[in-house]
Amino acid sequence: MATGLPEDMDLDQLRRYVDFLLYHYRVVDAFWFIKVAEHFDQATAERLNEEVWEPAGKLGARALRQRFDLEEKGIRGFVQAQRLYPWCALIGYEIEEDDNQASITVPSCPVQRARLDRGDGEYACKEMHRREFVAFAAEIDPRIRVECEFAPPDPHPAECFCRWRFYLEPE
Repeated sequence: MATGLPEDMDLDQLRRYVDFLLYHYRVVDAFWFIKVAEHFDQATAERLNEEVWEPAGKLGARALRQRFDLEEKGIRGFVQAQRLYPWCALIGYEIEEDDNQASITVPSCPVQRARLDRGDGEYACKEMHRREFVAFAAEIDPRIRVECEFAPPDPHPAECFCRWRFYLEPE
């Protein structure tokens, strides 16, 4: 008889459970942000989000490296770790890479879409993601640099919310 614990689940149940964990992770993050903005203000919620996601990026990259024995450095190592990062699956990152650089594009951000659907408007996520990506990248390889092409509050094309570029600092 199954107890409902992950070790008793078949592969299909385990996949559904991982989907639930990712969904719930996003729900908790969303309500945390919404409640901070309601109890304080939008600027405070955005600032706290920046302060939370910087160490989250660093610790996430570190945990992925340890749990999955990721030893590759450079752009390949960054992309390898980023593909395992929960937000890649949650947001639907489109990742392109070559030997010298990578880009992450977010065609349709579920977080921003939900805000727009509620009539809240986009929130300024650029600095939060910059800090998260810089910390994540540095944990993989300190030579990796992060450049934001655009992200809210920047104007962006209708078909894309943000685009980021990652490259190795020239020697």
